[in-house]
Amino acid sequence: MGFDYAIVHLKYNIPPAVLLTLLYRPLFTKLDAFKLAFLVTVAIVATIPWDSYLIRARIWSYPGHVIIGPTLCDIPLEEVFFFFIQTYNTTFLYLILSKPTFQPAFLRAGTPSSGAPWKYQKTAGQLFLVGATIWAWLRVRENSVGTYAGLIVVWAAPIILLQWTLAYQFILGLPLSNTLLPIALPTLYLWMVDTLALRRGTWVISTGTKYGVHLWDGLEVEEALFFLVTNTLIVFGQVAFDNALAVLYTFPSLFPSPPVLPSPAHLMQALWISPFDYDAKRLEGLQDAVLRLKRKSRSFYLASSTFPGPLRTDLLLLYSFCRVADDLVDNAATIEEAKGWISKLHEFLDHVYPASKDDSSASAEGLYESFPLETRSALLQLPAARLPRQPLQDLLYGFEMDLAFNNSSPIKTESDLRLYSERVAGTVAQMCIELILHLYPSNMTPGQQREVVDAGDRVGIALQYVNIARDIAVDTYIGRVYLPLDWLREAGISYDQALSAPNDPLMEGLRTRLLDKAFSLYEGARGAIESLPVEARGPIRVAVESYMEIGRTLRRKGYTVKAGRATVPKWRRIIVAWKTLNKRSV
Repeated sequence: MGFDYAIVHLKYNIPPAVLLTLLYRPLFTKLDAFKLAFLVTVAIVATIPWDSYLIRARIWSYPGHVIIGPTLCDIPLEEVFFFFIQTYNTTFLYLILSKPTFQPAFLRAGTPSSGAPWKYQKTAGQLFLVGATIWAWLRVRENSVGTYAGLIVVWAAPIILLQWTLAYQFILGLPLSNTLLPIALPTLYLWMVDTLALRRGTWVISTGTKYGVHLWDGLEVEEALFFLVTNTLIVFGQVAFDNALAVLYTFPSLFPSPPVLPSPAHLMQALWISPFDYDAKRLEGLQDAVLRLKRKSRSFYLASSTFPGPLRTDLLLLYSFCRVADDLVDNAATIEEAKGWISKLHEFLDHVYPASKDDSSASAEGLYESFPLETRSALLQLPAARLPRQPLQDLLYGFEMDLAFNNSSPIKTESDLRLYSERVAGTVAQMCIELILHLYPSNMTPGQQREVVDAGDRVGIALQYVNIARDIAVDTYIGRVYLPLDWLREAGISYDQALSAPNDPLMEGLRTRLLDKAFSLYEGARGAIESLPVEARGPIRVAVESYMEIGRTLRRKGYTVKAGRATVPKWRRIIVAWKTLNKRSV
């Protein structure tokens, strides 16, 4: 009886588990728990018979003085625990590294002209794994120095072959941070741990079953292979799981009401769907939406990664529509052209929300073709069925207020400022909450839901105030000052002076006044966030706090200015997000 193997866990395997758990805890969801439990169960069930055979066949052994004693199928309990802790650590590392990635955007639809995506790479991988299995079987039959390596490969390669066949799209298409990195990091770490354990004699490999080749002094090549293939199994299992979830949650035409916690049958059904059955237009809309979000809003892109899959999809598509509509108006060469785009957007809403079933102001095809090609995916994929029309209509009214800056400022009073901010930002916040309440039904009464939506409207106004305060100098380049004219008069500043000297100390005083208004609205409305369904409560906090951090930065002396705007470093946005998610409900 001894504690050497248990000490290996205490020193090298449990501390990373604790650290990874603390890092990911704010983001941990019921779905993550389901995935973890599923993978740990599969790992233990699949490994016990194989490991038990290796011990009984004396391929490897554990000296009595290094283990406590109890066994399961001849396997020391310390080894059974290793199956759990390795899967746990590698899974949590994968979850952390893959969280920022919007994985549905990496699905690829098959087309008649190009065939299935990565067809030849898929076949090449299958042939390689079949060949590896045959080679391994021959080594096992020889019962010689290649036995241990053969047993590793003959056990792992068929499982990896299945994972590859089902999820090759994601394995090949996802960023390396989602695939290679979560395999490489724990593999290198376990290689170092194993080197120490082999040198101490914690476990022993029989001489006649191994090649006697070392990756480095103290690390048998077979042991290096073992940790590489086991981490590959874990990560490929995660990737296959996420591939299935992406299909389940991305294509309503294939899965109209996917379960929040899908069964293995649902997962397999999704993985067996042919890429030729994917909705190519929906994938195009999602990919375009991700690109727009990455280019236009770093804060919201960071926050979006904290939202559950289906809700994140709808929010990205909503953002994409709002961004396209805004750009059509802002980038117009003339006022008349901008008014024309607003008119077309009103017509689009008439088409999406007809007054009656028989109402058809224009054919769908002709209407969409009147918009630039690069904008059509955002229009087609707007989740209109889950949104009321009024906030979208009010958003267009906000664009019309922007056009009124041609001759003078339409924002004459603080009431005008609030109306403008409600139209261009409060409406977006309202729609976000409408999507949340649609996807995650709650026990709130209609009146309580209305209060939460109204609070979201006030938070949206606060965020727009921060946006205006940040962009005072930038907006003057396009001939606009969004501060109310009566505020300017009170400060003794003419509109022309505000345009020509946006960094005047008097303007800084007005910036502070606007930020005070923003934080007052924010403080009065943020309590309503705690009434939201738990699945969205934390992510909404992150979305709001990430932006309000810009306001806090503006309040500090010597804030960093980049391209005329105050900026918040990425590291600080990440810290704000992590702290926000760790806050408990009040």
